[in-house]
Amino acid sequence: MTTQPSHSPASAEHPDDAAVIAPAERDDPLVVVQGLRKVYRSGPKEVVALHDVSFEAYPGELIAIRGRSGSGKTTLLNLVGGLDRPDGGHVVVAGHSVTELPEPGLLGLRRDVIGFIFQSFGLIPVLSAAENVGVPLRLSRTPAAEREERIRMLLSMVGLEKHTNQRPYELSGGQQQRVAVARALANRPRLLIADEPTGQLDSQTGRQIMQLLRAVVRSEGVTALVATHDPSLITLADRVLELHDGALVSPSTPRTVATDGRVPG
Repeated sequence: MTTQPSHSPASAEHPDDAAVIAPAERDDPLVVVQGLRKVYRSGPKEVVALHDVSFEAYPGELIAIRGRSGSGKTTLLNLVGGLDRPDGGHVVVAGHSVTELPEPGLLGLRRDVIGFIFQSFGLIPVLSAAENVGVPLRLSRTPAAEREERIRMLLSMVGLEKHTNQRPYELSGGQQQRVAVARALANRPRLLIADEPTGQLDSQTGRQIMQLLRAVVRSEGVTALVATHDPSLITLADRVLELHDGALVSPSTPRTVATDGRVPG
């Protein structure tokens, strides 16, 4: 199947804002990555971060991306999410060419289609849990009543309905990451991108967060790309993509990963 790039025009309601992104067909792969290449340059020196990476990801699928530090996991997620530009290859998300969209289109894609979860949580310290979750909804100009109901539902989904008014410093690391998950889901994204979302958490809390992501994938029908090096968390994925020195190793199942005796760094 050939996925055609799509460029959405700016919304008449938001003429000065990012382009509004229309949904893709549900039967299509949500993410198509073809021949992706990224090179970092420092003077005459070149470091190939990614080389000829190709894969597809479908709705309702949780894909773990594993590999040692420096293998290219973060670079891959940044390219899929439109946070960086590749030096070669193509990325299509929900029918839209990430590699060809101009910056307003990328802003619309990140606002309407993609939710991001980071290792460092990325919460705004002076805002409450509810206010942090509401940030994307304010940016998308969601009406106040709808916004408040969405915030309430999301915090309940992640088990924080009793912590709506607490600020990040009043929450545990696991609770902060739950707020981050809720925020990532605020605008009903089709794709979740999580870069080492359990990296700052203990093993038990990390597994709870991974289980939460798996439950969200199942209940919301979203696609999730999760970078992690923890083999105990990888077993919760539907599929595993392993990167080695920027190249994609043959995809494996969680069962294979759990029993092949290799533990990534």
